[in-house]
This record gives sequence, structure tokens and C-alpha cells, in this order.
Amino acid sequence: MSEKFEVGSVVTGKVTGIQPYGAFVALDESTQGLVHISEITHGYVKDVNEHLKVGDEVNVKVLSVDEAAGKIGLSIRATQDAPERTEAPAKKAPKKRQAAVKATMNDSNEGFNTLKDKLQEWIDQSQREDLIKK
Repeated sequence: MSEKFEVGSVVTGKVTGIQPYGAFVALDESTQGLVHISEITHGYVKDVNEHLKVGDEVNVKVLSVDEAAGKIGLSIRATQDAPERTEAPAKKAPKKRQAAVKATMNDSNEGFNTLKDKLQEWIDQSQREDLIKK
């Protein structure tokens, strides 16, 4: 299998099957490989069927050859030029700073007790014999 198809070579194949995760491409009568959905074209591919159909002739680049598993990884995207960016990326608006909140220490007994206040109480409770479960 690898004698015919080396990693990096570009060959022509025919789409033989389409799955949600990619397309199977026949490279010859006995060899077939998979073009993963991420390797079909530049940009996002939601549905393989929007880009390929069974019977299409495609140029593919061999990405990987796994002799033991009998799998060949292919890419159509690698045979195409990347599209030029015609528009500059949108600039993000600067983040607004939040106003600093000034914490005021409140000695009143309102609200929650702090751990520091409760710690001594818990230590005392843990040492009381009448609260220890037997």
C-alpha cells in the first residue's frame, strides 16, 4: 500500500462514500482513504454533502499512511490555496473597567458571621462531652 502512496504526494481520486465525519476517496481499484471533514476545504464545513457528492473527482494530498490498520488519511484542503483575507479582523471594543467598590468594615452583628468569629465557637463545641456522639 505505501509503495504506491507516499505521505506528501498529491493524487487524483474519486469520492465513493460520504459520512457525517468525512468522505471516502478511492485512490485506485484496491485502495481507499478518508478525507476528514476538517480537511475538505478552508473554513468551517457543517455538512460534507454541501461540498462533495459521490462520484466527484478530487485532488487529494496524502497526510498519513497506517499500514497496520490499512488506513490512509487524505486532505483536499492541502491541495488548495488558502483564501486571502479581504477584510481586517474586527477590532474588539476595549473592556470597560468596573468602578472600584470600597469595602467598609462593619462591626454590627448583621449578615453572616466570618469564619474567624465562628472558629473558636466550633473548637469549644468539639470539646464538649455532652455534644460528642457515642
